[in-house]
Amino acid sequence: MHMGDPRPGEVLLPFDPSERADAHVHFIGTIRSPWTKDNCPKNIGRARETGKGAHIELGDGFEIGLEGLSVGQAVVLLYWMDQSHRNIILQRPRHADGPRGVFALRSPARPNPIAMCTVRITSLDASTGHIGIDAIDVFDGTPLVDLKPWLETVDIPPDAD
Repeated sequence: MHMGDPRPGEVLLPFDPSERADAHVHFIGTIRSPWTKDNCPKNIGRARETGKGAHIELGDGFEIGLEGLSVGQAVVLLYWMDQSHRNIILQRPRHADGPRGVFALRSPARPNPIAMCTVRITSLDASTGHIGIDAIDVFDGTPLVDLKPWLETVDIPPDAD
């Protein structure tokens, strides 16, 4: 989905990746946040600075999958940035001094607008599928693809020697 003209120096793909579907994804829930296009923080750090939390509403039938999670635990959210551009392959971010390829950025504009964030569980109601989280930097209503526990033994890369 292209929403407007690219910035100077940006390169668009000659096709729309959304028209080349290779797999089907079933969203497991929805992220609820205080954010819209007009006020969304640029990153999770800024979202945390606001002190505004958010929550997840799991879809029906997924509640049992919360077994084993607890308040205070860190989890990784994978979500679908459904309002992002999908055809910009070379971007010109405002914070950088030159163009960068999409795979060198955390920008939501990418061929498959899958994003991830590590958050902390602030409340958990397994009976309703509601999960409070400390913060998030996405628009209200963003579809949730998956949720995984953050594990220090797995999620910290090995030391580079």
